[in-house]
Amino acid sequence: MEANTWLIVGLGNPGEQYHLTRHNIGFLVVDHLVSKWGWAAYREKWQALYAADSWSGKNLHIIKPLTFMNRSGKAVVQYLRFFKIQPDHLLVIHDDLDMATGRIKLVKGGGAGGHNGIRSIVETLGAGDFFRLKIGIGRPGKGDIHPEFPVEKYVLSNFDDAEMTIFTSRFDSIQQGIELLLEGETAKALNLLNSLK
Repeated sequence: MEANTWLIVGLGNPGEQYHLTRHNIGFLVVDHLVSKWGWAAYREKWQALYAADSWSGKNLHIIKPLTFMNRSGKAVVQYLRFFKIQPDHLLVIHDDLDMATGRIKLVKGGGAGGHNGIRSIVETLGAGDFFRLKIGIGRPGKGDIHPEFPVEKYVLSNFDDAEMTIFTSRFDSIQQGIELLLEGETAKALNLLNSLK
């Protein structure tokens, strides 16, 4: 394993029609990272959009799987195996229905929590001991959150303006927390990211 090599995965669905949907918050976060780090544009490789560069002495690979959410594991595992990256240097960024809109939580390991993308990665990899950055999108029917929407419609619907304002205001703090994690400052990363409620 390359100790200084990480794979960062943003989960979402490919296609312009899904670009600003709630299920695609993982794509939006990694787009922010690629832009802020000044990397070259993505290129398509191995069923994913792929960008790579060095940052603070680390070799970083970022992907957005193009396999649709429930088959995300295919692309993720291919990259892990080719670059000989172990699961403890894998960070997957995804939406979470069971957290309030805009809440952030960094965890390592655990179950899929009903998320098809995480389930696909765990099943394909045969292990769940990797970092997940969960980004709350709220659950329809809880409080005043779109009680008329079934879950499937809600996650594939666009963010409203208020939601997008919340998320974009947190992208820099999310970036800072991810950078702490990459530097090996896991406790500081947890403190920062998990304080974003």
